[in-house]
Amino acid sequence: MRTRVAVIGGGLAGITAALGCADAGLDVTLLESRGHLGGLTHSFRRGGLAVDNGQHVFLRCCTSYRRLLDRLGVTGKVYLQPRLAIQVRSPRLPAPVWLRRNGLPAPWHLADSVLKYRPLPLLDRMRFAGAALALRRVDPVSAASDRRSFGGWLSEHGQSEQAVRKLWDLVGIATLNAPATGASLGLAATVFQLGLLTEADAADIGWSTVPLRELHGDPAAERLAAAGARVLTGAKVTGLVPGGGTWRIAASTGALEADRVVLAVPPPVAARLLPPGSVTLPAGWHDALGSSPIVNAHVVFDRRVLDEPFFAAVDSPVQWVFDRTAPSGVDGGQYLAVSLSAADEFIDLPVAEIRRRMVPALRRLLPSSAGASVRDFFVTRERHATFRPAPGCAALRPAAVTAAEGVVLAGAWTATGWPATMEGAARSGEAATQALLGSIPGVPGRSEGIPA
Repeated sequence: MRTRVAVIGGGLAGITAALGCADAGLDVTLLESRGHLGGLTHSFRRGGLAVDNGQHVFLRCCTSYRRLLDRLGVTGKVYLQPRLAIQVRSPRLPAPVWLRRNGLPAPWHLADSVLKYRPLPLLDRMRFAGAALALRRVDPVSAASDRRSFGGWLSEHGQSEQAVRKLWDLVGIATLNAPATGASLGLAATVFQLGLLTEADAADIGWSTVPLRELHGDPAAERLAAAGARVLTGAKVTGLVPGGGTWRIAASTGALEADRVVLAVPPPVAARLLPPGSVTLPAGWHDALGSSPIVNAHVVFDRRVLDEPFFAAVDSPVQWVFDRTAPSGVDGGQYLAVSLSAADEFIDLPVAEIRRRMVPALRRLLPSSAGASVRDFFVTRERHATFRPAPGCAALRPAAVTAAEGVVLAGAWTATGWPATMEGAARSGEAATQALLGSIPGVPGRSEGIPA
């Protein structure tokens, strides 16, 4: 008889693990409490609009996530820049500036862009290189790096407050979901070393050209079915009980038994379902790890106001803006999504107040919007979008393998070494698959692409 595997959670981590186990010939059942797969990367309908819950991008260095796209058969539904180019706008500048990579090897591939980066005074631009070279020497996995604040480290390495705010945080907040002052040096070093300081093309940006449900959730359901796996949506798991070498899983759709379990759920749910003593972490680790919110403001103008697919902003409450017109199916005009990471300031504000702040700020960045009317404005919120990447967070992130025999963990919050990104989720699913397959006699573990 084939080994029965229950994957609890249908986000990217769970999808990756379920496909890996099904591809290895195991009997897989995936249980997801929502009515669809995709987790925090999903879409919904708002009238005639297809709306993503948030804007998600990836980088060329996101190898595990790109493998997942290949397995889902959707590589043709994303766009990946042939060469990094970020337009940066400021209400204090008469024209946008660009951060582009040149043909030089890293870290010199951004040197000329940084030297021409007008939001900062020349002295700050010149000091950037010294800090970047020093950051290459930081050990991202050491406990000492994890306990240090990235903001404090930057200050010690000659970076002014405005250099941190207008350059380092431009990338850091979007990837870490925290400003430098609230981020672990270890995680920040991972992001910048892999994305900007090692390979010149690593930070080329990619994004979906279709609604996220068409990129992740629906193709995952199809590929899992084709691989012989069962997918149960609307299946909220309420209990996980060992017995006789198997696990009994209580769910809203009925009970089932499994020989192995992948828990690909948020930290509080994992802590509730795991038997006591399953992870060697401090008591209350899941609460201490915390979470950080993301808010997206969706603005539909009655005409085209932006000619680029996206831009970043400084000197503004706006952070990143993406043109979502084509994938949304909007009927005329232009649909822009304003992505606000580390959005503690906005998460509890009424829609009217967010509109009061965002629309004028967006107009100041887009002079061409002066005569345009706002046809629609709405907000999506993810209160617990990611774990909080604060100094010391690595000590609160469990490994895939637990002390509960036959149970492994997956999720971007586990000990992947990455922040909570789509890449981190896919890496965790691969690590869980490797751990699970390695525990089954006669089933070879699949080590390809699995982080050590």
